[in-house]
Amino acid sequence: MHQIEEMGDSNDRVPMMTRRTRRSTIGPTPAGANSKHANGSKQGSAREKTPSHPSHSNRKVKEEKQVHEAVRTQQERSKIGERLSCHVLQESLLSSASGYSNYRGILNWCVVMLVLSNARLFLENLIKYGILVDPIQVVSLFLKDPYSWPAPCLVIVSNVFIMAALYTERRLSVGIISETTGAFLYLVNLTTLLCFPSATVLTLTSMTPAGGVFALGVYTILFMKLYSYKDVNMWCREIRHTKARTLTRSHSCPSVARSNGSVVHAHVSYPGNLTHRDIYYFVFAPTLCYELNFPRSPRIRKSFLLRRLFEMLFFIQLLIGLVQQWIVPTIQNSMKPFQDMDFSRMMERMLKLAVPNHLIWLIFFYWFFHSSMNFVAELMRFGDREFYRDWWNSETVTYFWANWNIPVHKWCLRHFYKPIMRRGANKWVAQTAVFLVSAFFHEYLVSVPLKMFRLWAFMGMMSQIPLAWFVGRFLRGNHGNAAVWISLIIGQPVVVLIETWLPSYHCCETLP
Repeated sequence: MHQIEEMGDSNDRVPMMTRRTRRSTIGPTPAGANSKHANGSKQGSAREKTPSHPSHSNRKVKEEKQVHEAVRTQQERSKIGERLSCHVLQESLLSSASGYSNYRGILNWCVVMLVLSNARLFLENLIKYGILVDPIQVVSLFLKDPYSWPAPCLVIVSNVFIMAALYTERRLSVGIISETTGAFLYLVNLTTLLCFPSATVLTLTSMTPAGGVFALGVYTILFMKLYSYKDVNMWCREIRHTKARTLTRSHSCPSVARSNGSVVHAHVSYPGNLTHRDIYYFVFAPTLCYELNFPRSPRIRKSFLLRRLFEMLFFIQLLIGLVQQWIVPTIQNSMKPFQDMDFSRMMERMLKLAVPNHLIWLIFFYWFFHSSMNFVAELMRFGDREFYRDWWNSETVTYFWANWNIPVHKWCLRHFYKPIMRRGANKWVAQTAVFLVSAFFHEYLVSVPLKMFRLWAFMGMMSQIPLAWFVGRFLRGNHGNAAVWISLIIGQPVVVLIETWLPSYHCCETLP
């Protein structure tokens, strides 16, 4: 029994030993691993420090499955939502609250419609009147007699007033005459500068209206230039009384000193600017405000100069053709409704004239302020090319008048508006005075060549004051811009028709 028990005990122990042996030999370690472990290598220690955790990897797999299931569920819900509803909270594109601003297609459509509508009118004009363009008739607008050139001769005489201003300044610079005497001489010179050409235009029967406008335009520009010349030199004398200046040659018409083949321009100081070359550079420069040192471009760009010359020749021919073919017949057909005081027909004639008149005005603006003035500036290497700003975005009338003709605006601001403000006048008084001066010159350039004084141009300019107040007070943004455009499109043909109708109306009254 005892042996049997011992055998049973031994049989019981054997499985235990076997289980212990199997447990110790489940994951046998390679010999290399044992050697690394014995030597204390980093790789073996790293493996011992980061044992694998099956529970941690299972948790990641479960989380990924949950994310995929959530995304799949969301996609299924969105598909179901698209089937059930197709509306969201949003504004229409043409509403201001939508914030949409890409109207390029509509702008292109407007351009296409404008071209097509004007093409139709042009074809209608050709069918009705035929071809009326006559280049020889353009010459007759300026010259009645090919052997008598009163307008060019009148322009040549203007050199007398330029020389009078230069020699007056030279006497003032050395103190031969006093400031009071110089002011009196300038008053006589500038007054004669305006009165002499107007009297000549009114008395000469050989002077055509177009020639008169050209000559008086030149004298008006010269008046403004010499007035600026007087003011700037007077300011220089005031500065010289407090600080000595070095006499140098004018940068406006610099001395040609060469250094290593390049031209070196000297800086000018008063009275070194009182030279013939300096004053004539200013006379021909595309500016009305005088400076001792004009900004100069480094060189003449021949390709730019040729492009501007081509534009000048092309657009002047286009202007002449449009006036002869489109404007003249429309004005001739507008006389009878005005004589009969047929207001409906008068309105129809005015609207018919508005489109070609405005188109010609836009072409004239580009021809004069961009092509012609850039051509002259490039030829004379005049650096300041800001002849206009973005007047087409004008939201007020005052912004338009301050930005469509920058040379005149700079002159009015520098020599008229700011001096009035410095004398204590308020803003509205100064602006009204500027409009008065502008209205005077508009009437001067219209009434004298046409030899009729109706003050329509003067009243048209002065009407800009209440219009500017109304637009600035009650209209803003797009509404203000629309008001400015309407005044430009409608205002000009009204003045043209009135100026054309009044002489014929008075002629009809004088008939027996």
